[in-house]
Amino acid sequence: MLNRVIGILMLAAALAASAAAPTRNIAPTPAGPTAPTYGVRLEKTWIPMKDGVRLAVTLYMPTGAKPAERFPALLEYLPYRKDDDEAVRDYGTHSYFARRGYVGARVDIRGFGNSQGTPPDREYSAQEQSDGDEVIAWLARQPWSNGNVGMLGISWGGFNSIQMALRKPPALKAILAVAATEELFKEDVHYIDGVFHVDEFELTMDLDQGRSGAPDFSLKESVIGPRMDSTPWSLTYMKHQRDGAFWRAPLRPIETLQVPAFLIGGLQDGYRDSIPRMLEQVKAPLKAWIGPWNHGFPNGSDYGPMVEWHDQAVRWFDYWLKGRDTGVLSDPRVIIYQQHWHPPESQPQDIPGEWRAESWPPAGLTPTTLYLQPDHRLSSDAADSGRDLLRYTPSAGVEAGFWWGELLTDQRPVDAYSLTYDSEPLGEELAILGLPKVTLRVAADAPLADWFVRLSDVAPDGRVTMVTGAGINGAQRKSMSEPEDLTPGKVFPLSLDLHLASWVFPKGHRIRIAVSNALWPMNWPTPYPMTTSLLLGGAAASRIILPRVPVHGPKAPAFAAPEPIEAPAGIKGIGGGAWPGEWTVLRDEARQRSTVVWKGSTAVSYPWGRFDHTEQLTYDIEDAHPDTARVRGDSEYIQAANNHVLTWRGRLDVSSDARTFFYKYTRTLLRDGAVIRTKTWAEPIPRDHQ
Repeated sequence: MLNRVIGILMLAAALAASAAAPTRNIAPTPAGPTAPTYGVRLEKTWIPMKDGVRLAVTLYMPTGAKPAERFPALLEYLPYRKDDDEAVRDYGTHSYFARRGYVGARVDIRGFGNSQGTPPDREYSAQEQSDGDEVIAWLARQPWSNGNVGMLGISWGGFNSIQMALRKPPALKAILAVAATEELFKEDVHYIDGVFHVDEFELTMDLDQGRSGAPDFSLKESVIGPRMDSTPWSLTYMKHQRDGAFWRAPLRPIETLQVPAFLIGGLQDGYRDSIPRMLEQVKAPLKAWIGPWNHGFPNGSDYGPMVEWHDQAVRWFDYWLKGRDTGVLSDPRVIIYQQHWHPPESQPQDIPGEWRAESWPPAGLTPTTLYLQPDHRLSSDAADSGRDLLRYTPSAGVEAGFWWGELLTDQRPVDAYSLTYDSEPLGEELAILGLPKVTLRVAADAPLADWFVRLSDVAPDGRVTMVTGAGINGAQRKSMSEPEDLTPGKVFPLSLDLHLASWVFPKGHRIRIAVSNALWPMNWPTPYPMTTSLLLGGAAASRIILPRVPVHGPKAPAFAAPEPIEAPAGIKGIGGGAWPGEWTVLRDEARQRSTVVWKGSTAVSYPWGRFDHTEQLTYDIEDAHPDTARVRGDSEYIQAANNHVLTWRGRLDVSSDARTFFYKYTRTLLRDGAVIRTKTWAEPIPRDHQ
């Protein structure tokens, strides 16, 4: 389990779109999206690969077609299992498109779900992409196909839609990517902002590698053996602690993207920075929505207002895959939600604000510089010289969340372990839209240190709502691919962009910048007790540049309200939901030790039996010994099927000292309570400037 912008004129976009579009008969006026005139039939079949492996696909076929009618395909290509874990979501998505004249193709990647073969050795592997080329070509040559293929998906499905589009397979004519990024090292969930991170994604994926497909859940050695014995991905990622060839291998330069892309992101999602970056660098036709959502579709987020997106996806794909002029090239390039102040609460809610239709950078953008002052003010006045000291508290940061997404509780507890700088109460509303830029002059008395900067809104009653933030691994200050230790006591500059922000600070509120050296358990702590310095004033004064915009922007077209979602028969959620789960924070003041426990669970009834999934992560840290941080994770799947109960268990244990990470993972399979297969991976891994 998502930093940039755009300035391409609509005329240029229209010309580029015309050049890239397939041959079509353009209607004189825009047409509406294809109406729901078809029925739906599911067909499960195989897609053969050149090496003999077969990938499992469920085709959502339109019924009631004319004899000579041909349809484009919409591919969603995932390791997340199509026949059980994702069956309900898949049906709601692909039945919608099938009723509007598309063949939905839901494919399990090699080694997952019902596809044959061994799981790849990583996410977004060369094997996954090579197979993807073959899948797209297969779809394009089917007798029902009009030769055009689109890709869509959220998270992984958005990531690989972008990656496959960069490969330029001839039949791939357009994509829709939701909550996705092309920046794998610093923006994905393994090294957030370049700092080591462990969360429930590792637990889920490492255990999913060992599962066979539903509803048979084969225990044949040829099926279950390669899966249970496949190296857990979390081990692989821990061996690549800096940016470089490993993280760049799945990608081609983003500026080479030529396939038209519809991008959807959320201001409460960790992958949101990719959209402004792609808008800035990509010449292909793009349109983007950025809403108040977290890591979900616009009609299924924890935070609203929620809106319908399927109808606009049909408009997009109708244009590029069917040759119908639906007017998408006249749409606003960017529709973004301008968030207004709300109190610091983490519960699902509608966020106040308004939609605005923007170019990018936004119209009326006025960079506004505020300097960090020695008296802890934040002001547009040049700062006097000064030096503020901060004692490193490794356990600080729980209130800042688990990644740079989600809504959060009051930030005052973590601010207590930070250097804070507040503006005077604002005399008028102040709106920002973009990526705030921060420059700091810092020093540390240890060879490794991280810095985290949070931008918050301080209400007159003292409540603090976080707006955005970001971190930087000090060893990566010059290069994420060639980190180097700090020289203790030496002052050096740090420059970082905070993650994409949209906010209106109300009159009478204060703007706060908070600087710390820990955000735990989001980021693994650096190993040495230390004191850091933040230098103020001078020629390269510590400062933030806010992307200030007019409080009200161009009005956006109205969205449709979310429509009812079709569901398949025979599958029923019983309760729970792995994310966001439950958090418990425990503090031992005598030992200055903190423990965070996260738990999540879900249960589903399938025609073949009940499925239960539970997960738990326990994070431990001692402020006096940050080198000994530890996380333990347990995940369990219990599947009733074929008159037996199968149980998959995964246990992850990662700890450290000053120089080494200690990794251990055990994957176990039980049948009716008896262990039938287990394997453990355990090895020390040198810390590489983490």
